[in-house]
Amino acid sequence: MSDKRFAAAQARAREDATHFIPRAADRVPRPYRVAIGDPQASLAQFLRVLDLNGLLGDDGRLLPDVYLVSLGDHFDWGRPEDRAVATADGACILAWLAAHPPDQVQIVVGNHDLARVRELSGFSNAQYADAQARADAALDDAKAAASFQSRYPTLASPAVISRDYSCFDERQRALMTRLLVSKRVRLAVAPSPGMLLVHAGITNEDLELLRPSPTNDAVEIANALNAFFDARVARWKGEGPLDLSPLDVPGSAAHGEARGILVHRPTNPQVGKIDPKERRRYDPRSLPPDIMQVIGHINDAKCRKAFGNWVERKPAEPGVLRGLHIELSPKYHPGCDDADRLVFTDGSMNTVGPFEYELFDLDTRQAATPRKQA
Repeated sequence: MSDKRFAAAQARAREDATHFIPRAADRVPRPYRVAIGDPQASLAQFLRVLDLNGLLGDDGRLLPDVYLVSLGDHFDWGRPEDRAVATADGACILAWLAAHPPDQVQIVVGNHDLARVRELSGFSNAQYADAQARADAALDDAKAAASFQSRYPTLASPAVISRDYSCFDERQRALMTRLLVSKRVRLAVAPSPGMLLVHAGITNEDLELLRPSPTNDAVEIANALNAFFDARVARWKGEGPLDLSPLDVPGSAAHGEARGILVHRPTNPQVGKIDPKERRRYDPRSLPPDIMQVIGHINDAKCRKAFGNWVERKPAEPGVLRGLHIELSPKYHPGCDDADRLVFTDGSMNTVGPFEYELFDLDTRQAATPRKQA
């Protein structure tokens, strides 16, 4: 790893977070095409992962031949003592990605990204600090929790702001608003008719909510999702909470946890109840056929818990890609192959060595082979 490249990228990211300047598409050929799952980690960790994979140039940007898709959730990680660093670094990571040409870096939004303009849309920094302090105190106090929900009705519970959306700043919301209005972030990316990149997975039932419902083609599905997204952002105009119903509904004190395409998780029905109205879990056998979906959102520990006897009985390997077969007998396994209907890219970036964190090669459909650099 080059200290020069790493330092240049850190400096660029901090400048981008302060003075963000978007770039136009430059139509440069980019034969090295990869996806990265959930950058919920420090700026240093994120950039080290990229550099160890041979993606960074000496100018602190991605090398010109690299095409990168980030699969959402650029905010919120770490312990309470990490919150200040995590708050600043999340904006640096997202701004650095968005400062690349849009035909070089595609950004798929996750629930943590959109929380800034949904559940947290009405919070100032001072209000957020007060709410988080009250939430921390209310985690194990039922009376305090009830009082908290009465005071903050846009949050489903104290845990939402204490553990989930735990590193907010108004500048993050301003950045997300700018990226949304400029169409710089997407609900879906489709590199080919047989591959769909989304944050948490799209089921047949989800597609029925789109009108007209797209056919079984990943490009058409991505176009339909993004057309819906752009229409809702245009209606929103940056004011109040962004409405993506019925595809995705934020949490609240009145209606409970968030539900829909940004938060639901694939689940073995023998392990967890799948309620079509709740839309917190889905049976992966309800995914559109003949499409590999590459998702973030759910790490290995959560997958193992959700899949039960579908899990290959091998020790967990932090940082690695995992796949799920669903034909005949469902099987969750380390690595990926062409038969997988789901590929999981969230390798818990904040908890592993940067050399352990695998990226997904969009062409080979395997873990990307790190490239050598001087």
